[in-house]
Amino acid sequence: MKTKAVRMYGAMDLRTEEFELPEITADEVLMRVVSDSLCQSTYKAVKQGSAHKRVPENIAEVPVIIGHEMCGEIVAVGENLGEEWKVGQRAVVQPALKLESGYDPGYSYPYIGGAATYVVVPRIVLERGCLVHYNGDSFFKGSLVESVGCVLRGYKGFYHTDYTNYVRTDGAKRGGRIAILGGAGPMGIAAVELALDYAGCAQIVVTDLSAERLDYAARKSSVENAKAHGADLTYLDISSIADPVAALLELSDGGFDDVFVMVPVPALFTMAEAICREDGCVNFFAGPAVKQLQGSLNLYRVHYDGIHVVGTAGSIPRDTVDTIGLIEEKKINPGAIVSHILGLNAYADAIFAMEHPSGAKKVCYTGLDIPYIAVDELALWGEKDPLYKTLAEIVEAHGGLWCAEAEEYLLANAPGI
Repeated sequence: MKTKAVRMYGAMDLRTEEFELPEITADEVLMRVVSDSLCQSTYKAVKQGSAHKRVPENIAEVPVIIGHEMCGEIVAVGENLGEEWKVGQRAVVQPALKLESGYDPGYSYPYIGGAATYVVVPRIVLERGCLVHYNGDSFFKGSLVESVGCVLRGYKGFYHTDYTNYVRTDGAKRGGRIAILGGAGPMGIAAVELALDYAGCAQIVVTDLSAERLDYAARKSSVENAKAHGADLTYLDISSIADPVAALLELSDGGFDDVFVMVPVPALFTMAEAICREDGCVNFFAGPAVKQLQGSLNLYRVHYDGIHVVGTAGSIPRDTVDTIGLIEEKKINPGAIVSHILGLNAYADAIFAMEHPSGAKKVCYTGLDIPYIAVDELALWGEKDPLYKTLAEIVEAHGGLWCAEAEEYLLANAPGI
């Protein structure tokens, strides 16, 4: 079986190539990748090459396929795998194997990664329960399971304590107030979506330093939609506010129960603690690029007000299953975080462009030959190509969000790779 894939040979050395996959063993699965969403973590790995902890040292001789947010369908099953997997089933790969080596799909393996048309799912992925059944209405939502699952893990990481009996309750406070600091990016938008039905927050405040980014986020996860779910949602540009802490305390009537820190900036962490009410919980969700990042915390409040801090990174197979359930039950809409679509030939350039982050999640349809296109600009592309004109009309009918109907039309009508 031939596959076409984007392989990494070294730092900033990506090559889109066609090559032969090995025959699957009795304990492996062959999967056709339909979609893969691009992640900033992939750019970090590409920038560092073998210096990255998940990337092997020998990639110049044994290149790895990049991309770790893949969704597809099974096309062949090893004879030892019994009845759990069948040809035609849809599946999502959960890339965090939690191995001692640190190796994961999309970073470390020559025959599995999301930036490919076909991949061999190795035995270790199956043993770890990291190939997960998926019955959603579209492939792109399956590709976003990993991203949303990381935010879901963040919500599960919050906790609160009744100090009359020291009984602890896990999760964001239901009916409470949550602040998402630096939250106008894709993970922040995902946090807003999960704050509604899943977490049941009554107030959600999203801050950022860019009015443009906040406007984009508000179009994708709207104030009106939040109100329909019984939540008060505010997008707040704090770049021109003299005292953001005072403004946030006033807006929250004295403080927030839960706070996400979405950007690895020490000052934002300090702000998070300052805007917590008693028993408030801060999740330092942002991943620092350096190993030494010092931040300050008011220890008086830790002792007397019960302020506590957690940090969550990545997700586990249980989170993948739970996220798939939320998607299949339509309790969240991952279309809110899709900003671009592209085909496999545009993948490498889209990764390199992540040096200057823009938009939200980029979804690659690996079997298609389409350029890198912003969902908001489909109408412009439609002036020259009727394919994109129809896609623009479908997206507009769904509130400006990428959707299952748009994907179905794209897969049926776009040129193949």
